[in-house]
Amino acid sequence: MIFSRKKTEAKNINQADIGVLYDRHAPWLFAVCLRYLGNRQDAEDVLHDGFMKIIRTIEGFEEKKTGSLEAWMRRIMVNTALNHIRDHGKEKMFTGLDNALNSERTEDENEEDKNFSSPDLTKDQLMEMICELPAGYRLVFNLYVMENYSHKEIAELLNCSENTSKSQLFKARSFLKKRLFEYQNKVNYEQTVTSRR
Repeated sequence: MIFSRKKTEAKNINQADIGVLYDRHAPWLFAVCLRYLGNRQDAEDVLHDGFMKIIRTIEGFEEKKTGSLEAWMRRIMVNTALNHIRDHGKEKMFTGLDNALNSERTEDENEEDKNFSSPDLTKDQLMEMICELPAGYRLVFNLYVMENYSHKEIAELLNCSENTSKSQLFKARSFLKKRLFEYQNKVNYEQTVTSRR
């Protein structure tokens, strides 16, 4: 269990309550961590650290002041993930312009847009694509799309310009769109092969 590494410092919460809280919320909180970190090991570390913060501060939680329990826990996990990324700057946060994802659109891309229909993806497939995003793309994509932060808020949070935030979001969307096209083409090919048998 996640608490095996440290003893909880919470005062009036017993182990059974902690277990119920963890079992109920850890799966979706882990998904939040994974979306930000991009790999299971770091996501597990952040889940552990974030959950310890939740246990230590849960007595101060007031729904009227902080919103729902789920929203409060999510904010703690997102902040813990951001702190982890800052503290463990393993990769350059914001990548430079990538020729393959240049903002100039070609006629071929416009034609692809017309023929593109979003493929059916499982949650795991979508998560895998998000995890493949470079760190800066993934971070801005999550904050803007999943957490509804504005570019101004993201710029303040990440100590970057609004234009950098917008650029990273554009490139994240382009990256994901490319991966969706690849997936759709693979599915179409497999369906064609199957129908010929």
